[in-house]
Amino acid sequence: MNMEKLGRFVTVDLRDQWIDEARDFTPWLAASENLALLSDTLGIDLVLEAQEKDVGDFHADLLCRNTADNSWVVIENQLEKTDHKHLGQLLTYAAGLKAGTVVWICSEFNDRHKAALDWLNQTIGKSVRFFGLVIELWRIGDSHAAPRFNVVCQPNEWEATIQAETDSLSEDEDRPSHKLRIRFWTAFRDYLLERKSKLRAQKPGRDHWYTFGIGTSKAHTAALLISRDNKIGVELAITAENSKELFNDLLAQKDAIEAIVGSSVEWREMLDRKSSRVMTFRPADPRNESDWPNQFAWLAENLERFDQAFRPQFAKRSAIEGSNL
Repeated sequence: MNMEKLGRFVTVDLRDQWIDEARDFTPWLAASENLALLSDTLGIDLVLEAQEKDVGDFHADLLCRNTADNSWVVIENQLEKTDHKHLGQLLTYAAGLKAGTVVWICSEFNDRHKAALDWLNQTIGKSVRFFGLVIELWRIGDSHAAPRFNVVCQPNEWEATIQAETDSLSEDEDRPSHKLRIRFWTAFRDYLLERKSKLRAQKPGRDHWYTFGIGTSKAHTAALLISRDNKIGVELAITAENSKELFNDLLAQKDAIEAIVGSSVEWREMLDRKSSRVMTFRPADPRNESDWPNQFAWLAENLERFDQAFRPQFAKRSAIEGSNL
């Protein structure tokens, strides 16, 4: 038996690490490695757009993009217990920026404010998602303090999925494909969670695509469900204004990229459209539920390979563009 003495976790006062919210805590949270920790906690791939973003007379602490759907994510942080002032600011930012996700980070959550976010998620959760997080600092012995985000409240994704399915039946009773997609993507999301995939799964919808972020607002990956053609697929969608330039930069590295992806892919510049795409497909019948495990495995494997191939390419470009500012 190993009798080595074990250390104990000790909490660290937030003010010992960050004296001032605006000058210390917000810049710390905006750093890429800390934003990545927040992304892992939320299950949303975030990329920073601005600090202290003006919204009327107020200033949102952080403004990010959800790279999976390019929607705005507003983050309000404080080193104290939640209060009415910050709740009001949070709603002002959400309305002023038309945010898809709102995140409130603090040292302690008042029960009334938690109830307010829960009510907002239940009432308008289909269009805006509200998260409440408590940040803690822990130390073992003389180690550096380590941060941990604890989720206090979040959208009820299961209820939202069931509601989406109900809506699809009531609004489009002649479109059984919508119901199939919702069931397929919901089961695929569960598969990814059980697989402990690094892919950050979003709320399932009724579209024929299911998007994933790759650390940039310029592009994303997606799983594709083409039931009418009996096939499934994975794609990189480049949606930036300079999509053709980005596409051709990637095309110049075609061999290296396809070596990571593990197979040849379709390179579609699509000159008649704003976006460009890189795609791969395989035959499959999404209506055959008994074959879903095989389809999920192929989708997950190829999405992870696309992420491995393309995420570093965009990160490298962002680093170069940043150094030229």
